[in-house]
Amino acid sequence: MATHLDDPRIIEFDVRTDEMLVNMGPQHPSTHGVLRLVLRTDGEVVSEVTPHIGYLHRCAEKIGENLTPRQWIPYTDRMDYLAAMNMNLGWALTVEKLMGLELPEKARHLRVLIAELNRIASHLVGMGAYGLDLGTFSPFLYAFREREKILDLFEEVCGARLTYSYITVGGATADLPPGWLHKLEAFLDQLLPVITEYHALLTTNAIFVRRTANIGLLSPEKAISYGCSGPVLRGSGIDYDLRRDGESRYTEMYDGYAFEVIVEKDGHYPKDHDYPAVPSSAVLGDCWHRFYVRMLEVMQSIDLCRQAMDRYSMATGSWGVPVKLTEKLPKGEAYMETEAPRGQMGFYVVSTGSGAIPWRVRARSSSFCNLSVTHDLCRGCLIADVPAIVGSLDIVMGEIDR
Repeated sequence: MATHLDDPRIIEFDVRTDEMLVNMGPQHPSTHGVLRLVLRTDGEVVSEVTPHIGYLHRCAEKIGENLTPRQWIPYTDRMDYLAAMNMNLGWALTVEKLMGLELPEKARHLRVLIAELNRIASHLVGMGAYGLDLGTFSPFLYAFREREKILDLFEEVCGARLTYSYITVGGATADLPPGWLHKLEAFLDQLLPVITEYHALLTTNAIFVRRTANIGLLSPEKAISYGCSGPVLRGSGIDYDLRRDGESRYTEMYDGYAFEVIVEKDGHYPKDHDYPAVPSSAVLGDCWHRFYVRMLEVMQSIDLCRQAMDRYSMATGSWGVPVKLTEKLPKGEAYMETEAPRGQMGFYVVSTGSGAIPWRVRARSSSFCNLSVTHDLCRGCLIADVPAIVGSLDIVMGEIDR
């Protein structure tokens, strides 16, 4: 019996796919800002990813060489604008190191309290936006609901909700307003049960685990060689946190505080669910682990905030040391790194000693180094996995393209 395959008019084709360059961004919703990714694809498989930055350049470092250190504080706000308090802190500590300035005990606890509260707000945005990357909207709404409460607290402190300029050279711009600590305590009490909702929405969600487990594997050796830091590094099993392992001027802020560095060691996944697509053997350093480290850091920061509240209430002295807007800088140079929510953020300043304006200002971005590993993580993955991988790095373009 003849079939259509016997028809002489039918020509057999050798089906092949050609490589194609695909632009993802800078307007793509999953690129976390004005980031352009050029994907080299063979069908659905990605063979190469090249990040292109430079769409947000504000010449911040050059501006810092034309302003006094206190005048430059608002420009640090606009680097990692989701963790502006932490950016303020890094620059303030660097200038204080150059000036040899020591702060009162009360100012130290105030900084710990504000920095850890901003870490919570930053990780909430990272968690919610990551849900959007993978196709779910509800976690984003839940996360921003709680973040708005933190921004309300920050607004009471400094009058701003995004770019604060609150932590400055010499301490802070003002003391905490009356009754503020009670409002913070009430917020932390109601945040704890909400964390359980986040774990139900994402951490243990079967679809979320399948989309992130065993995807974007980053070995400890590769994380170190690329200079990764923060949750990206600790999600690969490297036990390193500048709050414990950094320079003494920074680690002294956390003297007397009880906390353990959050690091993924076992490569585990939630045990109380069945995830058919997840490997049974332990895998370390994938998208899920980087996300999980951030979720645990939220709990850690809640505890650090509670400790800082107690110490701040009992501390004597002022919340800052007066420093003039045009305070003359001594001759020399200083470099300081702090543990920002996205990792190791460093500031470098050089002064000739001739005035109040630095001769050189430089910033070392954690997100820049974390983004540089994108090519290795995405090699051989599917196009649909690229947003999952890039989102797990939790980058902020304002910090990268300064």
